[in-house]
Amino acid sequence: MTDRRYLRAAGGVAHDSLRGALDGVLFVAGRWQRVRAPLADLRETPGGARDRQLLHGTRVCIITECDGHAFGFDEDEGYCGWLRESDLGDDGAVTHWVSAPATHLYNAPDIKQGDRMALNMGARLRVTGEEGRFAVTPDGYVPARHLRAIGDWRDDLVSVARDFLGTPYLWGGNSRSGIDCSGLVQAAFRALGRDCAGDSDIQSQMAGAEVVPGQEEAGDLIFWAGHVAIVSAPGRTIHANAHHMAVTEEALDAVIARAEEPVLRRVRPAG
Repeated sequence: MTDRRYLRAAGGVAHDSLRGALDGVLFVAGRWQRVRAPLADLRETPGGARDRQLLHGTRVCIITECDGHAFGFDEDEGYCGWLRESDLGDDGAVTHWVSAPATHLYNAPDIKQGDRMALNMGARLRVTGEEGRFAVTPDGYVPARHLRAIGDWRDDLVSVARDFLGTPYLWGGNSRSGIDCSGLVQAAFRALGRDCAGDSDIQSQMAGAEVVPGQEEAGDLIFWAGHVAIVSAPGRTIHANAHHMAVTEEALDAVIARAEEPVLRRVRPAG
């Protein structure tokens, strides 16, 4: 509970789930909203440094507000932080998720009519019908082939990770517009319908079998202090890295040789 990333309290206000654990604060139930912006930066302080990003449609419990910012935690992981209030909208049911690396929300079921926003893999939407090749949502039209029903997940971690090849590196990024090492791992796991923390230090604690060096297989994870890579094939990895400032696939030996820290863990995730 001392990890600020998961501490549901700020500015003297705390979520009801912390009753009995904190004193001298106002406890509130919070209110649920969803991210309406294409991406919302989740920050340590109002307008401060970015910790992670939340995708369009992510459900967030808001606890308190300050100067146009709102503090809360996301429903998926419980990650806490400050967002711009303008990035949030009303709560509501969602039915589909963006399964392509990226897509667009259009003004009309016609690619020539202009788009309202870009959407990234993992974004969630409520589909109310179809019109031609487009899924109809309350906010516009999305190419139906870029969506899957929630529960219809992808089945290959490495294939999802390869969809992000060439994506620019962005500290705290969680999308095809920009992503970091742990954001890539989280995006890949979530596309498979599996829970995954957003930061590599927490990811490194995931359940799984320890892997002997040289025996890595596709889908294994390799952790350094502050870094994580996905094994794409024996002797190969995919990772978002600041050396190339992009998501790249390269030889594991090259990554190990370039790393300033030793490998902390090689794991074959459970499940």
